[in-house]
Amino acid sequence: MGEKATGTFTIDTWEDRVYDEREGATLGKVHVEKTFEGALKGTGTAELLTVLDGEGNPAVYVAVERFTGTLDGRPGTFVLHHTAPGGPGERMSVRVVPGTATGELIGLTGTLTIDIDDQGAHSYTLEHDQHARE
Repeated sequence: MGEKATGTFTIDTWEDRVYDEREGATLGKVHVEKTFEGALKGTGTAELLTVLDGEGNPAVYVAVERFTGTLDGRPGTFVLHHTAPGGPGERMSVRVVPGTATGELIGLTGTLTIDIDDQGAHSYTLEHDQHARE
């Protein structure tokens, strides 16, 4: 990827509900709203599908999130696809869904890394490229 964009985000809304609770696993849905600062300025709205293991620990989640705002001052929107597999040493993957960017962000591709510090503050690094319209 050619460029790096960094900053922070806050989680403004976290609305979760269980839709299937049985022995071995609990399945849930979560609606999340975020505010981004830094190179990304704007909002994110996400829907997550979550799995808790039989002991109530997070096991896996998948999500789609629409970002609306600016990237380095360029306005537009794009969609992120999150996957977070369970298991020791496995890392979350967040990528820009190809073909979803609008406005001055058309052609955007990339991956996003999320870090959470000891106080629970979230920061991100978006490694990205932007290809010209075809």
